[in-house]
Amino acid sequence: MTDGEAMEIDSAPPAAAAATEAPMSVVDEEEEDIADLIQLFDSINTESDSAKTISTLEQILTEPQNRFGPKATSIKERSIYTLARTYCTDKQSNQVVSLLTGTTCSTFFSSVTKAKCAKVVRAVLDLVCNLAPQELEMQRQICNNIIEWTKTEKRSFLRQRVESKLSSILYNLKLYAEAQTLVDGLLSELKKLDDKQLLVETHLVESKIHHGLRNLPKSKAALTASRTCANAIYVGPALQSSIDGMSGILHVEEGDYNTAHSYFLEAFEQLDQLEGDKKKKDAMGGVAVVGGVSGEGTGSALNCLKYMMLCKILDGVSKALKGVVGVKSSKSDVDISNMISNKQAIKYAGRDIEAMSAIASAASRRSLKDYEAVIQEFSQELQEDILIKNHLKFLHEQLLESNLIRIIEPYSCVEIDHVATLIEMPLDIVEKKLSQMILDGNLNGILDQGKGQLIVYEEGEKDLAMEKGLQVIANMDNVVTSLFSRSHKLRTTMA
Repeated sequence: MTDGEAMEIDSAPPAAAAATEAPMSVVDEEEEDIADLIQLFDSINTESDSAKTISTLEQILTEPQNRFGPKATSIKERSIYTLARTYCTDKQSNQVVSLLTGTTCSTFFSSVTKAKCAKVVRAVLDLVCNLAPQELEMQRQICNNIIEWTKTEKRSFLRQRVESKLSSILYNLKLYAEAQTLVDGLLSELKKLDDKQLLVETHLVESKIHHGLRNLPKSKAALTASRTCANAIYVGPALQSSIDGMSGILHVEEGDYNTAHSYFLEAFEQLDQLEGDKKKKDAMGGVAVVGGVSGEGTGSALNCLKYMMLCKILDGVSKALKGVVGVKSSKSDVDISNMISNKQAIKYAGRDIEAMSAIASAASRRSLKDYEAVIQEFSQELQEDILIKNHLKFLHEQLLESNLIRIIEPYSCVEIDHVATLIEMPLDIVEKKLSQMILDGNLNGILDQGKGQLIVYEEGEKDLAMEKGLQVIANMDNVVTSLFSRSHKLRTTMA
């Protein structure tokens, strides 16, 4: 357009310009004939053969007329979602990986706006992550392909969001070092742009990575940074539930089980409602994606429910032991029934809930044999989650110490082999645990390995005179040191 033409258009009154443009847009929409595309798309509803369905959807996306009006774009967008869903259902991993960056969708992405392109890419990526949650390598490859494509097309906004998704996938793959490197580079970019929404998500993933590396101070600092950014913007319920879930996890690690249970309850209520809405949308044929950041946080309402039960178990056992191994307690201290409501138990009934209930039952009886039987029976449900796995080990140690103290309590000298027989565990494990308890100060005694005996000493009264004497000596040492330093300064000044 020349400058003269531009001046002519600008000189027209706004009302006149709108009047001339409006009929043209109406005409364009009226002239947009997509009857053949609608017919093709409707035909897949009655098609049972997935190969024919895929062929029909590809035909819609690669139609030679290249129609990209509002209606045609909507049909093609829905075709991309349906094609991704069909590939995932048929487990065609290679096709899923090449869907977004291959020739099938290239014409669509080059013809629509960048905002529409970013929306479709992110929606398809979330769809694939939800339909194939175990195919982490496939998700990783898709993200890498999209990142390479965004670098070629110079679409930094979309690249940053896909990198955030990739970091969470790497976390799920337990590639913590690689995920940490990616997150560090991404955070340096986002802090310059001050993108609060993505900063919340990325700091949250960073917190999970540090937790996976067992670096709890850094994990807590990253979660605080995520909460700080979240306070400045609106955060959706899915992302908020992930933040609450991560807060609960860190409180569990610190031993604050009541606070952790409160956070898990908040996350559970939000995720329970979201998953209910998702089922309704799926029944209506819509594309619904639950979760602020894929595969992170607590993951689902069921996981939150399991964590709530874990908090009740750990809190009940810790109250029963009262910080002293082997102490007898009232029944109410170890009563951990009614951990979840009947409604929750019915809705989420399955092996996961059965496993946690069995652990609770064994812990309430403080039966080490029953506890180990439950661990063996429900190994898949209890060992896959890192939080449950770590704290069940801690619970096992507590129960083992409690049972050992119960057995050796009547004796002043007992053979280790007899203790191992009573507790029904290998001799070497019992001997190692007893030595650890002695070193930790939980058991006052010694191991006579020559005779294979444990000698237990009675708890005597503390020698207060010795303690007071040591305290007086320490105070005098501080006074003498202070006087010496002052005299040294005085000599230096006079010289």
